[in-house]
Amino acid sequence: MAKHLPYRATTSSGNMFDFEFPLHEETVSPVTVSNLLGAVLAALDREISLIGQVGNGDVLQAMTMALAVRTRMLPGNTAQLDPLVSALLQAALAAPVTPAEGNLPPDGTRDMH
Repeated sequence: MAKHLPYRATTSSGNMFDFEFPLHEETVSPVTVSNLLGAVLAALDREISLIGQVGNGDVLQAMTMALAVRTRMLPGNTAQLDPLVSALLQAALAAPVTPAEGNLPPDGTRDMH
């Protein structure tokens, strides 16, 4: 049976999104995966709050570059690692996500409610 990681993300405007991420069959600790995901997103939120207005493309580019850097830091054959990382990214992007009831429209602000 495939394992999944439920994860709730909350935006700075208070919108919530529930994810159901598939876990790789060789995942050692779903708890560690969840904790690391939360830590990465929290660090990203802290940095963005210090920088101010940041383009979404810039954030995505930095995150994918971080994934590339971390992948190259791992020991192993890049011919084996690269397909694994690509498969993990594709699985994460394809994970079901459900916006929570009461979320604001993308152009709305919490001040409206």
